[in-house]
Amino acid sequence: MRVGDTVRRPMGPSSPAVHALLRHLESVRFEGAPRVLGIDDRGREVLSYVPGQAATRPLAPHVVTDEALARLGRLVRRFHDAVSTFVPPSDAVWVDGSGDDAEPELVGHCDITPENVVFRGSTPWALIDFDMARPTTRLFDVVTTLRHWAPIADPIDRDPAHRMVDVGRRIRVFCDAYGLEGRDRRRLLELSRLRFGRSYVAMRARAIEDGGGWARMWEGGAGERIRRAADWLDANWDELESHLH
Repeated sequence: MRVGDTVRRPMGPSSPAVHALLRHLESVRFEGAPRVLGIDDRGREVLSYVPGQAATRPLAPHVVTDEALARLGRLVRRFHDAVSTFVPPSDAVWVDGSGDDAEPELVGHCDITPENVVFRGSTPWALIDFDMARPTTRLFDVVTTLRHWAPIADPIDRDPAHRMVDVGRRIRVFCDAYGLEGRDRRRLLELSRLRFGRSYVAMRARAIEDGGGWARMWEGGAGERIRRAADWLDANWDELESHLH
């Protein structure tokens, strides 16, 4: 909840590690993330409030333009460059990954959905909600971002503003702005497919074992949406790949 110019959130097992990450981002002068201000008397973390408007659904027209997507690509690249020098605490606890790439190379955000991007006007300005942050690779964080922003999803499950977009062209716009190199471009679709398969298995397990919000998401059709996205990716693979050369 917002209290003045701060945001108060419950602490979780990964909160100390996330706080170390956010303090690092502050130390290297990355402006696109909230600052850690401490713990309040109710045991909640206190973060700075990032002025602007989160890209909530239904998505506004200015959120889905190519220019906004390119600016997001540059924001994610600046974040990755800033976090590349972060050394996590030896006792850091992170959330479990699902579908991550091979050997981790940095701590990624891993949940750059529209709701977790703050806009100022038509410009993506900051990333918020780092609860899913964990050691991963640049490419996995890019794939996770494009899952929501290209979006790599069956049209039936997309926001109305994304329903008729040229997904392949949008993937290229983001990759060009980010500066994704050829080898990673060639692996992008392959990793997207791998992520869908592993995410399906991981979400189903969490729904059964943890219940709560995971069970509600699963009962709400999360598994079916993942399967539809994977099928749509397979059906459109060649067309999407043509934009990545």
